[in-house]
Amino acid sequence: MDELKKLRLEEWDENHVRTWLKLIRVKDAHVQKLYDEEVTGAVLQAIDADGLNDLNVKKGQIQLILKKRNELLNSQSLECSTSEVRESEKASLTRDSQKTAPTQTPQTEALPSKERLKSQDHVAALASDPFDTSADSQLASATEKGVKENKPHNQCNPRPFGKDDINFKYVKNQVLPPETGVKNLMSPCHEYKSLATAVTLDRQRLQAKFAREVIKFASGCMNVRTNGTIHFGVEDSNSSGYTHGEIIGVPVKDPDIYVDALDYIDKCFRPHGEIARLCIEQPKFVEVITKDGSEKRFVIEIDVNPSVEIVKNKTFRVRLPNFSENRNKIENEKATIYRRNGAKTEPICEESQDDFISGMQERDKRREAAENSEKPRNRICEDLGRKLSVLLTGGKKYMDNSQWYVVVTNKCQPEDLQKLNFLLHVNIFCVFDFDPDSKIDGFFQHYLKHHTANVHFLQDYKYEDKESTSDFRRRLCLFDQTSWIFCNGCNDYAGDERPCDVNTWVKSRKKHLKRTVSLICNDILPAGSFVVLFLLLSQVEQPLVDTFHEFYAEMNGRNDIICIAECEENYQKWANLAQPSCSLETTDKMSIVGMKLNHVNDTIQTMLPTLIDSARHLPVSTRGLCLLKAADEERMSTLEILSIDQCEDYKVDVRDPDCERQIIKIERDFYRGGKVSWLNFMLAEKGYCGEVIQRDAYKDVVKIVDGMLRGPPVKQLVATVRILHQPGSGGSTLARQALWNFRKDLRCAAIKPSCAVGKVCEHAIQLLEYEENDINQCLPVLLLVDDSDEDCFDEIKHELIAAVGSKKVSTVRPRFIFLSCMRSHNPEKQCKNIPLEAVAVTHKLTEEEKRLFSNKRKILIEHFEPEFILTFVLMSEEFQEEYIQDFVKHLLEGIDHSSLVTRLIKYVALLNHYVENSNISLSHCEAFLGLGTQIDHLRQQSFEISLTDQARLLFIHFSDCTTEIKSIRIVHPLVAKEILRQLSDQSVNQIAMDLLQEKAFFKHRFGHDEFIKFIRDLFIRRHRKSKGDSTDTFFSPLIEDICNEEKGLEKAVDVLKAAYECLGKDPYFAQQLARLHYSHEKFEEAEYWAKDAKRQLPSNSYILDTEGQVYRKMLYMKFDLTHLENEVVTPYKLTEAIGIALKAIECFRAAQKAAQSEADSMNNSGFVGEVEVGCYLLQLLSLLDIFAKDKDGSYRELVCYLLGKNIPEEITEPWKSFHGKLKGLQKGIYEALERISEDISYFQTDKSEDDENKTSNVEDHLHNLRKWLMRKASIYARYFVCWFTEQEEQDLKQGSNCSLSLLIRRLEIYRSGGGNITMLLSVLSDQNTDRAAKKLEKIISMYPEDPQKDKLDLIDLVNYILSHIALACVAPRSSNLVIYQKLRKLSLQFQKEKHCNSNAWFLLTLLYWPDDAYDKEPSEQKVAILNTALATLRRLYDVKIKNLPPRKKRIYTQFFLGNGHGLDKFIHRNVLEKLIDSRLNERRMTWLTGDVWKNPNVTRKLKRVKGWTEKGNIFVHDHCNHSKIRILPLHSASMPCGNENVTFYLGFTYGGLFANDIQVER
Repeated sequence: MDELKKLRLEEWDENHVRTWLKLIRVKDAHVQKLYDEEVTGAVLQAIDADGLNDLNVKKGQIQLILKKRNELLNSQSLECSTSEVRESEKASLTRDSQKTAPTQTPQTEALPSKERLKSQDHVAALASDPFDTSADSQLASATEKGVKENKPHNQCNPRPFGKDDINFKYVKNQVLPPETGVKNLMSPCHEYKSLATAVTLDRQRLQAKFAREVIKFASGCMNVRTNGTIHFGVEDSNSSGYTHGEIIGVPVKDPDIYVDALDYIDKCFRPHGEIARLCIEQPKFVEVITKDGSEKRFVIEIDVNPSVEIVKNKTFRVRLPNFSENRNKIENEKATIYRRNGAKTEPICEESQDDFISGMQERDKRREAAENSEKPRNRICEDLGRKLSVLLTGGKKYMDNSQWYVVVTNKCQPEDLQKLNFLLHVNIFCVFDFDPDSKIDGFFQHYLKHHTANVHFLQDYKYEDKESTSDFRRRLCLFDQTSWIFCNGCNDYAGDERPCDVNTWVKSRKKHLKRTVSLICNDILPAGSFVVLFLLLSQVEQPLVDTFHEFYAEMNGRNDIICIAECEENYQKWANLAQPSCSLETTDKMSIVGMKLNHVNDTIQTMLPTLIDSARHLPVSTRGLCLLKAADEERMSTLEILSIDQCEDYKVDVRDPDCERQIIKIERDFYRGGKVSWLNFMLAEKGYCGEVIQRDAYKDVVKIVDGMLRGPPVKQLVATVRILHQPGSGGSTLARQALWNFRKDLRCAAIKPSCAVGKVCEHAIQLLEYEENDINQCLPVLLLVDDSDEDCFDEIKHELIAAVGSKKVSTVRPRFIFLSCMRSHNPEKQCKNIPLEAVAVTHKLTEEEKRLFSNKRKILIEHFEPEFILTFVLMSEEFQEEYIQDFVKHLLEGIDHSSLVTRLIKYVALLNHYVENSNISLSHCEAFLGLGTQIDHLRQQSFEISLTDQARLLFIHFSDCTTEIKSIRIVHPLVAKEILRQLSDQSVNQIAMDLLQEKAFFKHRFGHDEFIKFIRDLFIRRHRKSKGDSTDTFFSPLIEDICNEEKGLEKAVDVLKAAYECLGKDPYFAQQLARLHYSHEKFEEAEYWAKDAKRQLPSNSYILDTEGQVYRKMLYMKFDLTHLENEVVTPYKLTEAIGIALKAIECFRAAQKAAQSEADSMNNSGFVGEVEVGCYLLQLLSLLDIFAKDKDGSYRELVCYLLGKNIPEEITEPWKSFHGKLKGLQKGIYEALERISEDISYFQTDKSEDDENKTSNVEDHLHNLRKWLMRKASIYARYFVCWFTEQEEQDLKQGSNCSLSLLIRRLEIYRSGGGNITMLLSVLSDQNTDRAAKKLEKIISMYPEDPQKDKLDLIDLVNYILSHIALACVAPRSSNLVIYQKLRKLSLQFQKEKHCNSNAWFLLTLLYWPDDAYDKEPSEQKVAILNTALATLRRLYDVKIKNLPPRKKRIYTQFFLGNGHGLDKFIHRNVLEKLIDSRLNERRMTWLTGDVWKNPNVTRKLKRVKGWTEKGNIFVHDHCNHSKIRILPLHSASMPCGNENVTFYLGFTYGGLFANDIQVER
């Protein structure tokens, strides 16, 4: 620091500069960059913003460096002048020491005493805090009074001499070149006058001052025969705080003041006044513009042009006007001859006048020669074609077809529309259209003839409340079709968007323009991936220029803005108005001016990478072809459609070295690990590169698809082929190979990710029907769904089945075949569950595949090093762990662990290992590495140049198929895993912590939502086998790995806390912290974090459940039953336990309430939690001696306490605050059990074969909810079942509101397995029929003999009736069964109940379904009962399912209609399951595919119901045979096209009646 203070800036070396940069807090990356570039003090003193920008320093850092540099220069200048003052003072004091009284020197007076005091202890900007505003203000004060601040200014050129261009503008505070003297007589000399004081004077005084300066300057120019321009409103000195030549401008209220002032010429130039007027031109008022649009100012300029023909042989004496203050009038001074001498106009003294006059003839000759030399010459045309090519391609032969274009245009004349056809062949992201009539007769109308577009207005480009960027993109369909933004209204629009004048536009719409441009540049399109193209097609107005200002500012002045203007006048106005943002020289570099539009069109079309006259075709059912129009294809925006001639429009010239290099790069990128493209297949098919190997599984896929198309008829409109593949085994490539090879026989498309399901189905059907007449003859559509979430795929399939089913399509062949390509860690095992529709692709190669890979590897190694085709080499080595270890070890040798690039490798590896399909956008990487933004065709090269050799080999670049957003990832997840293992200098915990500290990633606006999603998944997403993961985990794999380290919990907590803070105190991270703490028995901390999450999301059922789990775990840990059973338990000891349990129950009940209002989920965890805690509390209470088990095994005292008013003395005081809540314990448990039973009854559970027998360490994943329910119901009933004497019951009855005997009976039935519908029907799954029958008979025996007389309540009556139906399924001749008519009669009570549940209505549909034996006579009453039950059941079902995805709302068929009568006709599904001889997963598939109806053992038991179809619905006759009952098709695809007689198997569900296996009756 001391050394820096001693040296002046220009004396610093690069080490000094580096130290200073660190002191002012410049980022380390930029400090290092300037050090590497050898920026010394002298360089720092001279460098400007452009220079720093060229060194890739960020804009904010540039401002900081220049600001502090200027402060440093000012402070050093101040110190320098102060030291000179001190020396002068010393000298003065020495001289005056001999005098009696010292006097002050002039130098001392030049610096005020206050400033002298400051400067004596002034320390340069080095010593103070760089961000100390008080220091800055003191320095500014010193500067203002002392040394002028050295502010850098933009230079500009004066208006061209003699040109009266109304479009020419000056920009305030720009600086003109220094004043000049005589050059070559024709080049004007320039003189500047501020006029700042004069404009404040009255008219007469102002005119006198103005005329005096003009006449003086003009006569000086005329006498030396030179052209000249005098500028008023330009600073002519440095004394006023402005730079000499700085443009300030003057306010001009009345231009006539200055025009009239030139009337003094006649008086002042006598006798040559008329000649002088010919030489002195009229004033030109050049507007001075500012970005903020403040007060209008002008520079007033007067040109002097002394043509030799006019001034020859004349000397001009002038009498300058001067306003006399004494006489209050204008007087003329004596006649004087003036001349230009250097940059000044000075008088000629009398003794020199004769010599000057005698030299006039020689001056005339020189003037005449100069004028002759200035004769017009032929203009040399600029090479605009090459300039256009360089601007668009960066010097390459073709434009980048992944580049987006943002077009800004004004009105295009109808005759010019064809000249813009080049725009029809580029990727236009959006158009800013300032022509309100564009939709009527403008460019938009022309564009719609070839493409489709979405109409938007500037107001549309804003986020709705809490809307993410990705949601915003989807809402406006920004990447689906071109967005056409009408910036000044639209005349052909019925809404309130009318065009307006410029002033109104600035007030009402400019703010929307600013927001729109900012959104596009910062949130939607990555920097460098797009070009902004300004088309000046008509007269330019201010809004168009404002658009340029906004883009130029948001793009940081990048060179990917291009302007095209055929009319030079339009361009000049635009360029002049654009000067507040950039200079005329800069705009000229980015502009194509004067080139005819049709020439521009033809030139650009030669640069396009594809053939403009190419077309795309699809196969049709007649084995011909149809044209796929571009607009039609764009409307099917959710599909990537594969045409017969896919990629054949790609310009391939093998003789062109650039083309050859591009082909090599395409092939190399694929074998390095990039995703295969259609171009790969086309190039291979045409022989331009080697063939893509086909895995053996490809043949299996083709065989399955061919079987669906040509094999026996299948009654499926939508079929599925599943390709289950290990990551990196080539599954996606195989799927795309299948699509490519089927494209000539089928219509093929890949579904784009993250598209709305409804839109996907709509577009799929449009593709099926495109240019076809008969939907039954259409070619099937092969749809690829690549690595989609299984829920999403199921939803698409479900919606498509419904959509195509409504089209009345015949079901002989599938109309759609899904290729579902899904990652799996055990594909072979999964394939065994669905062998008929799945193929497995693993890392293991067959012998034939090994031979193919070996041969291909030999060929590739001839062209590429193994490192450059890494993924292919790994595949050929079957991803052997040793090979990956050796490769990574070799690659990481000598790597610089501290470099930014190595850190980037670690972060990408961390994400790629732990988060499937993760990546980091190129934009994020550039921000992290501190790279300046590049235009797209230089961007990747610039990024790769910044990487180390290791990073270049490890990173693979790829683009999003929809947005073309470029991202990077490690070449393979297994390589990423090995990188993390071998970079042992840091644990994954530390790498994750470092990642969270990288502000460049988290503050980068572009792609923010996607990046944050990956970060959230990294810390939160748990693995699920059901989602294709290898294991089930309790936390995210990263957190689990950290927990397994030494001091793992502490580290895991720290990293989750860091993530919580980094993501703005995210409540879901607080939830994870709560879970992490309670899983490690840190309950105080867990409670804190659970409450924090609840504070932010008080109505989230999952977070409320987490809070309940904290208390549940606390209860289990503090009061472990196994320990307490061996201890003496007192009421006081259980006081805390009861408090914790009741807190947990309160939380679970809050979760239950919140779940009911959540439309997109069915979260029953609150009910599960209440049952768990309630049953555990019962077990704890039973440990007290006062509640001990009786000899008969019952808990009489406990029941008396919980159900009655009785409170034992021992617990009266200890539990005084709990009694009321404990007495509601039984009711709470019971209602929760009923709710869970109801959920199970409604929906099919997704349990797999593995789920049946496995145990899981994941506490909230209930693999078999039915078994759990049975187990908990048994525990619940165990504690409440006991029998009382009449007196005891009477005593208890006085303390409760219900009949104790009825409650005890219900609980006894619970304990026997008949407490609710789920438990009763689960008995039917028992493989031992006799045992099941005995169990049901026992349950029935517990009910009174005459239920009607005993008046069973609704719940008991439902269970009683269902017990008989269940018993009839396994023992139809049992003596315990009551007759069918009696059950019907009993069920009539349901209609009298005010609040009848779904179970009761379901039983009514069973019992009142028409029975040939019991309903021989028509009955309106029975019809009404059945119709009411069906309508109510459907309404309750609609309420129940909310907005759940199809996979979760797959309805479960409880009973089927059998061949018998009465109770015999009801066949439960569990009974049919026993007749299917296969494993569980295979049985599930037979139901899903409909193969179950081909099983004779099943169909033998069922009755085919006769009905008919009418307008797409199925009907059967009711009891009266004159009205009809509507039946829903379980699979709409099986519905016949027309109105037919049909038969089907009838299923009874909680959603109504469903028809299965619909067949047309012949």
